[in-house]
Amino acid sequence: MGGIIWIIVVGFVAGIIARILSPGQNNPTGFILTTVLGIAGAFLATFVGQAVGHYSPDQGAGFITATIGALVVLFIWNRLVARGVISDPGNR
Repeated sequence: MGGIIWIIVVGFVAGIIARILSPGQNNPTGFILTTVLGIAGAFLATFVGQAVGHYSPDQGAGFITATIGALVVLFIWNRLVARGVISDPGNR
């Protein structure tokens, strides 16, 4: 249980940092959406890290790796918004 809480906390911070670092005008707007995308990036980084053997099954992604995962998720979000596949709830 502590591992999941760690991933959420690190994902929250990583999402905010990734939003600051991510260029472009299609950034997700809103605190909650940025947090959710950051947490998704941390889970992605943890999953990939465990799949390649970088992390043990009970270990979560580190701060830098979670930030990179959040940047990947934000990049995918930006591409989907730019193509019109999804709409950014903050840009109505």
